[in-house]
Amino acid sequence: MTKVPLLLTGATGYIGGTVLTRFLQRPDASSFDIRLLVRSDEKAKAIQDLKLPVTVVIGSHTNAELMEQLASQADCDSVEAAQSTLKGLKKRHELTGKKPIFIHTSGTGVYADLVDGKHADSEVFDDTNPKQIESLPPTALHRNVDLAIVAGDAEGYVNSYIILPSTVWGTPTGPLFDAKISNAHSIQIPYCARAALARGQGGMLTEGKNVWPIVEINELGDLYSLVYDAIQNKHPMAGHGREGFYNAGHEEYSMKQLATSISEVLVQVKRGTNPEPSSFTPEELEKYFGPYGSFFGSNSRCLSVRSKAIGWSPKKGLKEMLASVQYEIEALIAKGL
Repeated sequence: MTKVPLLLTGATGYIGGTVLTRFLQRPDASSFDIRLLVRSDEKAKAIQDLKLPVTVVIGSHTNAELMEQLASQADCDSVEAAQSTLKGLKKRHELTGKKPIFIHTSGTGVYADLVDGKHADSEVFDDTNPKQIESLPPTALHRNVDLAIVAGDAEGYVNSYIILPSTVWGTPTGPLFDAKISNAHSIQIPYCARAALARGQGGMLTEGKNVWPIVEINELGDLYSLVYDAIQNKHPMAGHGREGFYNAGHEEYSMKQLATSISEVLVQVKRGTNPEPSSFTPEELEKYFGPYGSFFGSNSRCLSVRSKAIGWSPKKGLKEMLASVQYEIEALIAKGL
């Protein structure tokens, strides 16, 4: 039987490495021809040394010609280089007459409402409500790429499925993580922890009342596999294009809750003296977060209705996420911070 070509970029990253793990663990893993796009010769060799059932291609997703070529040979994708990938998938459609599948990673940052940490009262976005999602401004984070992908679907040469992770946390598992090839840490919580280590106290914008949803990394990996299953099984909720958004958010946390947990851990490891957080000064926001300072005072609120309708059932929530703060801080300290 002909194998299904699957192109994955970002396999050396936190989410991409987890997605690769999930597809390698699938009962039908042998039915895929998995191709990984890796930028570094060193990491490409390290992956090849693991003897996994994958083909490694060296290059960057910003190499338009390479991405077009690879995408034109693939059926399923999770990639940031949307424009070049869409061109390649369009070529594949023209060659085969079949619509390729494009699974793309966006993020609930697209829903961000900049409230400077003052309240949690922002619009809640439902992934089964395309009209509500279409009300987002094209200037919203991730939105320009999402719009390009949905436009490709509307043209009829690709079926697009956009997964929107929220604040991702936790320890990923899999061969690339065991071999220390893939990045084992997320972005938002380590960023806050780095700033806290530098200032000796957890920080927040103003009152830290703003909220974001969370998703544990391995449970996020499950969603990618479930979306693929839903597509293959023609699940009635496996929408694509304008109806192909899949929120990956579970419980919510406030920035003050996170900053408090960070402060408490700093006291435990003798890097802080006050278990309560404090507000960042404007100078600190610029120093630690640059142009993204206001983002850490934003709300991002969503419902994962479509994701749960196809069988996604996240279990790990706020309690476990806050407990993971200690691991993140100890990892940063081990790196010399």
